[in-house]
Parts: sequence; structure tokens; C-alpha cells
Amino acid sequence: MKLTLLQRLSLVIALLVFTLLKVPCFATTASPEASPVNHIIVIYLENRSFDNIYGFFPGANGLSNATATATQVDEQGKAYATLPPVMNTNEDPPVIDKRFPANLPNQPFPIDRYVPINEITGDLVHRFYQQQAQINGGKMDGFARISDAGGLTMGYYEGSKLPLWQIAKNYTLADNFFHAAFGGSFLNHFWLVCACTPRYENAPASLVAKLDGQGQLVKDGEITPDGYAVNTIEPLQAPHGAYNHDLSQLLPPQTMPTIGDRLSEKNIDWAWYSGGWNDAIAGKPDDYFQFHHQPFAYFKQYAEGSSQRTQHLKDEKDFLTALQNGSLPPVSFYKPLGEDNEHPGYSNLLQSDQKVATILQKIQQSTVWKDSAVIITYDENGGLWDHVAPPKGDRWGPGLRVPTIIVSPYAKKGFVDHTYYDTTSILKFIEHRYNLQPLGERDARANDLNAAFDYSRPEDRPINPTGQESGIIWWVVSAGVVLAGAITGSAVWLVRVRRSKRKSR
Repeated sequence: MKLTLLQRLSLVIALLVFTLLKVPCFATTASPEASPVNHIIVIYLENRSFDNIYGFFPGANGLSNATATATQVDEQGKAYATLPPVMNTNEDPPVIDKRFPANLPNQPFPIDRYVPINEITGDLVHRFYQQQAQINGGKMDGFARISDAGGLTMGYYEGSKLPLWQIAKNYTLADNFFHAAFGGSFLNHFWLVCACTPRYENAPASLVAKLDGQGQLVKDGEITPDGYAVNTIEPLQAPHGAYNHDLSQLLPPQTMPTIGDRLSEKNIDWAWYSGGWNDAIAGKPDDYFQFHHQPFAYFKQYAEGSSQRTQHLKDEKDFLTALQNGSLPPVSFYKPLGEDNEHPGYSNLLQSDQKVATILQKIQQSTVWKDSAVIITYDENGGLWDHVAPPKGDRWGPGLRVPTIIVSPYAKKGFVDHTYYDTTSILKFIEHRYNLQPLGERDARANDLNAAFDYSRPEDRPINPTGQESGIIWWVVSAGVVLAGAITGSAVWLVRVRRSKRKSR
């Protein structure tokens, strides 16, 4: 079939528009040079499993999917008839928490039915060897048996009452994000900044754990038999508590590379901001200041008196000032003081959530918001059960799922990200953005959070009514249609002119 000139022109235009539609104008994963994110802010909270707060979040893998892993078993491997009594570990010695029924069913239960969300519960054991026993090879049935807080480990909150839940609804919630290392805050703070486990060579015997021939725990300790520090031990370098009587109980300075070192090598500014830091280094720490929540203080390169410490380790007040005057560095870590970090036992969940929501509001009101990515996550699960077994990893982890919210003008809105992440994904995200060398195998292999972003459509860009194409694609389509119309109109006019000329000859 012979095509007319008009038909040939129309076919070319159609192919042009189709090609424009098929060529991505913005990659989902931006290259380091192309990324619009120039401020990465990590807010590091404490001790909550995903199901404990977000178990009923719309579209997330939550409590409705919990099956066999929700049933807890005793020492003989038999299912409990009812959960062990909830213990109030804030008392010494711990006592039964009479706010809870004595016969809670052997299943997840709502804590806030008995203790309001603005009141404090007891703390729960969250240590390296104990968490592995609770996971029990992926069965997730050893939490109540191992926990010193009894049945509290199976509790959850109606998270929709919390400010961050509402923020998560407007941005991105990751429901497949695991804390990097088994156990507690100490080790997971290390994995956040160096993807590594610290060493203590020739540690005192009193600190060293003992295992039997099958690798089962006989005596707990801060240090593994082969010299790795896995449970809470404060730094030999200040600040630390009053340990002048026996400095061997403190962790010697570490020398492994950190994400701070990687950034400094590329002349990229960064800071770790901590609530109560100035008071702590002045020798008058707040009662809620945790020394083991300050990971960079463990490293030789950030010792007291060093220029690196002065430049990069700062107070929460400095963080707020930098937000206000627009001087926040490209990479920031923010650690709230204990009473504001959501930790069971000494932190009010609602108050802490409100504090972080206020911080987010300050970020959004600042000049850095337009090119920022805020990652709100938790160091570990705090001994609280989650129904999803962690994937098989290495000797150190990963541990359990923790809530993670990504807030940014470029974060996908109302999105639940099911991509597998762990804490080292934050490192990978920073490394990818600034073209940094990985710190270890885990962050080198990690997914880098980019699935949570749409770099083609910042917050203030109109969204196509279909909700499928980005604004830029809509403009390409529109331009193509206009172009097609103009060319087609010209072609019609040209054909008519030629026909007219042929007639006039």
C-alpha cells in the first residue's frame, strides 16, 4: 500500500512521540552527579519493632499477616496457654505490672488498651545472644520465653495516634527494613557509622561471654570469646560514666574507617548532632544522656581535644541553629536525648514522636528542605516481637524489622516500599550520592533506598491525573501532541498548496 505524504508524516510523528515516551527523562536511581538531594539527614530513634507501631499501617506487611510466628513457646517448645505475666523492669527487682491482665492470650495484644500511649512501660532485654535465641532460626517464637519483661514483648500500639504515622502516610514507609546487627543500641550504632563490629583484644574475663560446644550461651558478656564487643560497653575516650576505678571496663579506641572519614576524604562536610552532648563533654551529663549512643566518640580519630571532634560532633542546639540559618552540612545524623528517643522504660512514645514531628516541621520550614532527604529509623527492635523473620545474613545480623520513614520533596507520596533494606542501606545511600568507597561487604551489597524516591517530580510539581506518568513525561507528551498538530497542520497546508499548484499548471 502506497502511503500519501500526509500519512507518512503522521507515522513519523507517532513514532517520535512513542520514542519520547519510552525514553526515561529521569532515572529512578539518580547518578551522584544528577541527584537533586544535597542534604541527607538521618534521625536515629530507639527500640521499636515494625509491628509494635506500624502493624496496622495501610498497605504494609503487618499484623494481619502474622501466622505461626505469633505463637510463643516455653522451654520445652510447647505453646504457652497464656503469655507470661508482663513485668515492670523499671522496678528493682522487677515486679508484675498490674496494669496488664494476668492471662493475656498467647498472641499480639494492644498495649494502649491497658497503658495509654503517653505513659511509660518497662524496658525489655535486647542483647546480642538473646535476640538470636528469640528469633530461633526464623520461628520467631522465643520472645516471651527470653524476655525479662514477659508478655510485654508481644504488645503493639495503635500507631495511627502518632504524629509520625500521619507523616508516613504522606511520604514513604519502608516495611522491609531490618536493623543491621543482632542485639542492642551499642552494636547497631556502630553499624550505622562503620558497618563494623568493634574489637576488644584481651578484654577482662569478667566482660567475656562463655559459650558451650554447641555455641549456646552459658554466661553472658559484653565481649565475644574471640574479642568482639557486641553488648553495651562505654568508650574509654570521654564522655563516659564514672569508671575511674577500673578503666578496663571501657572499650579502647577503635581505628576502623567510618562514614565520616569517607566524607571527609572527599571534603564533604558532615556532623553527628546529639541531644545533651555539650553537657556531657562538660562533665555534667543529663540523666537521660546515653554514652553508648555516641558511636563516633569510640573512634581514635574523634578523641577529645581533636579537631575532628570539634568539627563534626555537636549538640542538638547546633543542629537547630544550622537549620535556622541554612548552614546544615550535606550529611547530618541527629540523635535525640533519651527522654525523646522512644526507648521503652524511660521514654514516652507519644512525646518522643511529637518531638521528631516538630523537628521535621523545622526542616520543612528551612532553606535545606528543597533538596533534602530525611531518613527516620530505629536502631533496633528493643526486645519487641515482629512477625517477619530476618533474612539469613552473616554472623552479626541482620536483626529484626524496624520502622523507617523517608521524608523528602522527592520521596514517593503515600508509598509503602517493600524493598529489602538494613541499616547499612543508609550508608549505601550516602555512598552512592557522594561516590564514596564502601566501608565493608554489607553496605557494598545493600540496596540504597532509591526505590523510595521519584527524582522527576518534587513535591510542588503538579501530578498527572492518571497518577502514572511524571510531570516531565506529561510535558513531553503535551509537547509532542502540540508538535504533531503543528506539523500535521503544516503538512495539510503543504499538500493543499501542491494540489493547488498542480491544478494551476
